[in-house]
Amino acid sequence: MKQAGGDRLVAGSGAGSTVVRGDLVGRVRTAFTLHSTMVERCLEPLAPSIVSAAEMMVRALVSGRKILLCGNGGSATCAQLFSSHLLNRYTHERPGLPAIALTADCTTLTAIANDHQFTEVFARQIMSLGQSEDILVMFSTTGNSANLTRAVDAAHARGIRCIALNGRDGGELATALSHDDINIQVPGESTARIREIHVLAVHCLSELIDYQLLGQG
Repeated sequence: MKQAGGDRLVAGSGAGSTVVRGDLVGRVRTAFTLHSTMVERCLEPLAPSIVSAAEMMVRALVSGRKILLCGNGGSATCAQLFSSHLLNRYTHERPGLPAIALTADCTTLTAIANDHQFTEVFARQIMSLGQSEDILVMFSTTGNSANLTRAVDAAHARGIRCIALNGRDGGELATALSHDDINIQVPGESTARIREIHVLAVHCLSELIDYQLLGQG
């Protein structure tokens, strides 16, 4: 894209150039290829951790506990996608399962960030809403968000176990987790590819939870 007239964009990859439709199709093919390569790369290493995470959440739900979820930016959408699957349904009708996306209340988020600091936006909610044996599910493509490491600290203080859907080398988030927590860490440097695996993991977790609870999914 390049600007024309200072206030609108026109297609083009450089001065005097024109976007060729074949180039666009090629980029789509590349994205699909990179995605399938990442899926193939992650399947065997991540499958056991995904199963363990689903089992942990089912034990909590059966015991009357709830799932708290959080993340920043695009990872917040992963948290809210998962909470919607739990509260509403995934593929089969069933009673709703207790879940709270800590990313969804903009009034609370901005109040905490304004009155305290952004690193506390999830931790303060966890200290208020979390109960022992709840589960905290966090999404991050780098593992280096300070508000997520603070969320882990708050969760541990409340007797809450953590599940991280993480990326790259795991960052500070991986270090903050305890041996009782689960770190589902997607290798690689591409934020887009990592997040695509996170979404696939959410779908797998949703299916496994339904299957364990209802024998369907």
